[in-house]
Amino acid sequence: MTFSLPDFRRKWSCRGYMSAGAAMVTAALGLVLLLAERAEARKYPAPLDIFGLGTPRPRAAVHAARTPLPRPRPEEAPKALEKAPEEAPAEAEGKPSPDQPSADKPADAASPPQKQPSACRLALTEDVAIAPSIPDIRGPGACGGEDLVRLEAIVLPDKRKVTVKPAAILRCTMASAIVDWVRKDMVPLAASLGSPISELDNFDSFECRGRNRVAGAMLSEHGKANAIDIRAIKLANGQSIGLTDRTVSREVRERVLHSVCTRFSTVLGPGSDWYHEDHIHLDLALRRNDYRICQWNVWDPLPQVAPLLPAERPEEAPPREAAATPEAQGGADDEAAEKSSPPEDKPASEQKAQSSKPATNKPATKKRR
Repeated sequence: MTFSLPDFRRKWSCRGYMSAGAAMVTAALGLVLLLAERAEARKYPAPLDIFGLGTPRPRAAVHAARTPLPRPRPEEAPKALEKAPEEAPAEAEGKPSPDQPSADKPADAASPPQKQPSACRLALTEDVAIAPSIPDIRGPGACGGEDLVRLEAIVLPDKRKVTVKPAAILRCTMASAIVDWVRKDMVPLAASLGSPISELDNFDSFECRGRNRVAGAMLSEHGKANAIDIRAIKLANGQSIGLTDRTVSREVRERVLHSVCTRFSTVLGPGSDWYHEDHIHLDLALRRNDYRICQWNVWDPLPQVAPLLPAERPEEAPPREAAATPEAQGGADDEAAEKSSPPEDKPASEQKAQSSKPATNKPATKKRR
């Protein structure tokens, strides 16, 4: 079986493939021309464009919603206050106000509105106390509180200042009660002692802890900034009146007792428990039916105890007589025996009778002084 080039061309001709390639090139050119014509036709509306291949239809015009304008300002209305001159340049330069939101400072990040001061805060002015406000405290559990102040000093009616050492962190209501107590009760007491009051010894104020510092106990009023512990009141002449000092006059301590039990809802001192033997606890705890606790025993002064050692003997005192020793006592007994011996001129019968009597030893007696 033989093959030749003419037979190969006759059986496997390549003209079909060549004609298919030419058709593909022709179709591609026709597609390009069609797209070009379509792009040109978009510039002009086609009358019979049923398939939407021509120029797209324009959308209907969107009408913006009308914003209602405010009513005109009446003529009898008061005029707006003119802005301060120092703010005008900033607005003219286009600088945003620190209180107004801007691109860098959105409206959400603007400063929150300031909290309005309470009636207690408005009443606790610099004329009665040096007590600046401090931020609210949010401690663990229920510790802390709102409307807090740092009581640094109490201003008396004569403009003298009673320093609180150290400064006490308290609620405004508790600080106000301390100020009234010092100004109205302690000032007359100090005047009766001959010297004005100068300092208040603060043993403890705000502290996030349980009662009596016992782990797991109920939250103390100290943890709520609603209590203070006071040890002493100091006068300008240097005298210190310890509220639990038994050497201080009982009358003075009783006057302090009656004053604090009238003003505060809780008073704990000596006799309440052994935690308050050296200071006085004061607070304004709220209880049902306005129940109050006043446990403070004003003890009597300590008795005067005689000294254990005897007083020294003065030099001008006469010398003391020496006590009789056993040897000296024996010699005295011999002398007494010689004196009691019978004389020689007595008859022998009498001497024998006396010798037959039993001898009695009398105990020696010392001279008492």
